[in-house]
Amino acid sequence: MATNKITAEPPRSINDICFIVQARLNSERVPKKMTRPFAGSTLLDICLSKLSNSSIIPKDNIYLSCYETEIKEIGEKHNINIYNRSKSSANEEKDMKIIFEWHNKINLNFSKKYKYAILISACNPLLSITSIDDFVSRFIESEKEGAFSVFEKRNYFWDSDNNSITDWKDLPIMNTKIVDPVYEGAHCLYATRLDIIEDGYFMDTKSPAKPLLFCLDELECFDIDFQWQFDVGEVLYGNFSKQKSKNKPHKGRQA
Repeated sequence: MATNKITAEPPRSINDICFIVQARLNSERVPKKMTRPFAGSTLLDICLSKLSNSSIIPKDNIYLSCYETEIKEIGEKHNINIYNRSKSSANEEKDMKIIFEWHNKINLNFSKKYKYAILISACNPLLSITSIDDFVSRFIESEKEGAFSVFEKRNYFWDSDNNSITDWKDLPIMNTKIVDPVYEGAHCLYATRLDIIEDGYFMDTKSPAKPLLFCLDELECFDIDFQWQFDVGEVLYGNFSKQKSKNKPHKGRQA
């Protein structure tokens, strides 16, 4: 059971929040994807450049959590605070308290009083700073303990026993125009209270979690986990950047 140490109620302040980018070199599926050349840059450079151009995030509140020198040098190039991640944290795959070891150290190490953390993934190069800023604003305004980025899916789904989990609405045929939406985790933006990580929770003290769901355009959620996604992502990033320069950026919404 979470101890609910923090009792502060919204409205929250932007200064209550630290903004964390975690990066490591030992990705099993795409080795060194954070630092490999990507569309004339790197995934990590693209992410840190976006955050540095935020209209609402104080740069002093941004931290790069990393262990390897190669990654630290990229953070230093962007004048980003470096949280010196331990080797065990960089290699951990399951234990959340180890993976996010900064949860009970960042305030002490940097003489801060953060109550919340927002994680921004560097694996989503199409994610816009407009969407990031909007996510931050929605979380500050909300009464939820956490928030999670999602994208909408309107389709027909079955479980492993061939049972439909989609409401067909008594129609004899599939019509994706009228089915109720479901929301798939985008894994690019997360918000949580710092203290509940120590209790083994993330985003919410309930299980399963019921965070604020922040709906993004699916293209912005393109995630690079495999080599084919790295290759396709380079092409998409180039095209998306050109399109973005012509059109107004898409704004996320609450699901």
